[in-house]
Amino acid sequence: MLTRREILKAFVGLPLALAACKSPSGTSGMDGRIVGASNNIGHILRERRKFEVAEEGWTNVGTVIVGGGIAGLSAGWKLKKEGFDDFVLLELEKKAGGTSVSGTSPLVSYPWGAHYLPVPFKENEDLVGLLKEMDLIESFAEDGDLVIPEQFLTRDPEERIYYKGRWYEGLYLYPGATKEDLRQLNAFQQKIDEWINWRDGSGMRAFSVPVSSCSEDPEVIALDRVSFAEWLTRQGFTSDRLIWYCDYACRDDYGLTLSQTSAWAGIFYFSSRVRKAGEESQPFITFPEGNGRFVDHFATEVKAQTMSSALVVEVIPSENGVEVVFLDTETNTAKGVRAKNAIFAAPIFTTGFLVRGFSNSAPFDPAEFQHNAWFVANLFLKERPKNRFERDFPLSWDNVLYESRSLGYVTATHQKGIDYGPTVLTYYYPMAEKELKAGMNKLLSLDWKELADICLTDLERAHENIREATTRIDIMRWGHAMISPRPGFIWGGEREKAMKPFRNVHFAHSDLSGIAIFEEAFHHGLRAAGEILEQGSRG
Repeated sequence: MLTRREILKAFVGLPLALAACKSPSGTSGMDGRIVGASNNIGHILRERRKFEVAEEGWTNVGTVIVGGGIAGLSAGWKLKKEGFDDFVLLELEKKAGGTSVSGTSPLVSYPWGAHYLPVPFKENEDLVGLLKEMDLIESFAEDGDLVIPEQFLTRDPEERIYYKGRWYEGLYLYPGATKEDLRQLNAFQQKIDEWINWRDGSGMRAFSVPVSSCSEDPEVIALDRVSFAEWLTRQGFTSDRLIWYCDYACRDDYGLTLSQTSAWAGIFYFSSRVRKAGEESQPFITFPEGNGRFVDHFATEVKAQTMSSALVVEVIPSENGVEVVFLDTETNTAKGVRAKNAIFAAPIFTTGFLVRGFSNSAPFDPAEFQHNAWFVANLFLKERPKNRFERDFPLSWDNVLYESRSLGYVTATHQKGIDYGPTVLTYYYPMAEKELKAGMNKLLSLDWKELADICLTDLERAHENIREATTRIDIMRWGHAMISPRPGFIWGGEREKAMKPFRNVHFAHSDLSGIAIFEEAFHHGLRAAGEILEQGSRG
């Protein structure tokens, strides 16, 4: 058993741990709990328990979708749009959504994971169609680019950074930067601009969304063989502020450090959403509940086909179709679905545990699809967190601590224009351990009180009243939060292999892009649904 000091030292550093341990305040007087799936579910899958389904427990449909994250929901949405409703979607949780799921409170809704969507380029016609369906497009500019209503774009002030007792605007730490720091920042941007403008012989961009639209030119793919840290070193970048900025980007989108992240993925972060050099990155569409707004739209469309609290324990493909066995966790009853096809929208690493016969003739290695761990805490405050200096840059949508291992927090009430009184802060902490599995084990070993104390101690450096202002903290531990685009994975070949069906099982997940963002999950959901529809059209 670790002491409080040892736990805090591991998560927030020794100085804060020492300061925190001088005070007995801890989490006394606060409510809260750990939410989300039980760890016991993972044990059921790893132990490969067998469940017998009574004949009356079977349902027959045309297609079964395994997993109700964005990919599975998108697949169901696509099928319904094309007039095909003979399917069922099996979702483990009571509410679908995966890492885009959201929560609600009397004050405001709030995210449990993904909390924004960059405005897509006009070329991403499927995603543009979704936004149009949701009435999120005001008009189209003369060049065809989207015009999004102001209330759906991130409200000012967008972001701020905390450093040595003060809050400053933006995410790059300009105050105190030397001439050399600024020179390297400018040189870095020039390198990014080169990749933004780069085109291969067919006119394809090096980096674009979705990943399937990126060039496979050898010059581009070579970036995947080295880490982002090594690439920065080769370019001569040594500025601590630039290194921190790039490391923050990797932890923010991938849950990895610079040395763990492929250089291809690092440059993708900075260049894929910029139309051309010199322009700003695409603005963000966001809501108090984050990407939960999209989840709710999809879930409404496929509500009649969705079975929640359904833990899939085995997928059995055969010559005549596929059988899916699942445990109804509400009644603890084994049930089954017989279908012609399946869309496997669960994390790809689980194929070896769930798909019968897969390991005997595996067309790809599921172990290559490695995930990292996070925890997300929603803090319910009776009053705003106080800055240490009254004239600091004000509370923003995104609030980042320069000297922290966390990603800081987003403010759920910000988009609603509620600038006074109670609020909800959503705090993100990626484990980013050298060994990804060790990070998961470390996270799951901690209870609510220990995790709540970590986020309070971390935020206390910037907000001295955070413990007094916080009335409740709910925490979600994501043991397998997102795919890890480590060096050699994105263009190593396993992704491409996994996009091909295994018998009548079609795969759909953001894992298949190596980048865990909404656009990629949406793309693969539509791709897998398209395969099913095309197969049906052929009879």
